[in-house]
Amino acid sequence: MMLSKLADIITEYSVNVKEGDLVFVQSSFLSSPLIEKIYKNLILKGANVEVRLEPENISDIYMKYASEKQLKYVSPVRKYLMENIDIFINIWADYNTKSMNNVDPQRIATRVAANTELNRIFMEREAKGELQWVLAPYPTHAMAQEAGMSLLEYREFVYGTLFLDKDHPVEEWKKISREQEKIVDYLNKKDELRFVGEDTDLTLSVKGRRWINSDGKKNLPDGEVFTGPVEDSANGKIRFTYPGIYMGKEIEDIQLRFRDGEVIEAKAGKGEELLKKLLETEGAKRIGEIAIGTNYGVNRFTKNMLFDEKMGGTMHLALGRSIPESGGKNFSSIHWDLLKDMKNGEVYADGELFYKNGKFLI
Repeated sequence: MMLSKLADIITEYSVNVKEGDLVFVQSSFLSSPLIEKIYKNLILKGANVEVRLEPENISDIYMKYASEKQLKYVSPVRKYLMENIDIFINIWADYNTKSMNNVDPQRIATRVAANTELNRIFMEREAKGELQWVLAPYPTHAMAQEAGMSLLEYREFVYGTLFLDKDHPVEEWKKISREQEKIVDYLNKKDELRFVGEDTDLTLSVKGRRWINSDGKKNLPDGEVFTGPVEDSANGKIRFTYPGIYMGKEIEDIQLRFRDGEVIEAKAGKGEELLKKLLETEGAKRIGEIAIGTNYGVNRFTKNMLFDEKMGGTMHLALGRSIPESGGKNFSSIHWDLLKDMKNGEVYADGELFYKNGKFLI
């Protein structure tokens, strides 16, 4: 029942499937029960569907044994897909959230850099309206363990954040969309933001940029408003409450200082070597996204940014790549979200306090 509802949200709300569309569906074998329901919906709509389900350990083997040349390889098959598909449905269903823990950070950075061209194609086609996409979760034992829950508890948590426990979840997402549109309308008239909180006082310009209502059309669960700040505008400092997680590796107590848009100082209580290695990636020292979470159904930190960045009472910024539809101009190969609790914080727009202690005042 719940999986059928989720498949319906994905194919009836998140993406607009038309007859003849080329749809690429990607996940692990663990999500097969959901994939089958999505596949049936797509076929009934007349779409042409390609499905790729990855076996366990494939990525681990690649990252352990691939040569430098192989790490830099760009698959022509993946490139063709990015250039030609109409819809990309990605179902997150981890076998093991810690599989990359012991991989050399330099190998990770090399592989990330190799994907720059594919990411550029993807983002440019999305910005032109040529490519729709959605990322959604399928609860697994590994994801439940990472979140500190039993699988049963985790399923209930996930389904709650998606409103699958409601009679008409699509209507719930439409309601959220309307509420967030009011916030977006307000912010689209502002030029400068200032975030104030524990060890944090960060100012940046959003002049000429577009705020996006993230309402379940690309991420499930969803619930955030975001934009791409002017690339050379960030000044000040920020300390993140939650660990930054990159390919399963945790970096704790991250502190960043910005001058004229660029990170000039970076510290971490744990994982500082990886932090500094990631910052060496082109464009990674600049902010590509600034966002405020609005989904109060996400009521705990799960170590999965698909959920955590939507948490009501938080803000996050992404180092690296911008979302082109926001007007951002950072085309880095990296897009790394870092999360801060704002339940004791404030956010000002053009000097006006509009957000305090995790709640909007508008």
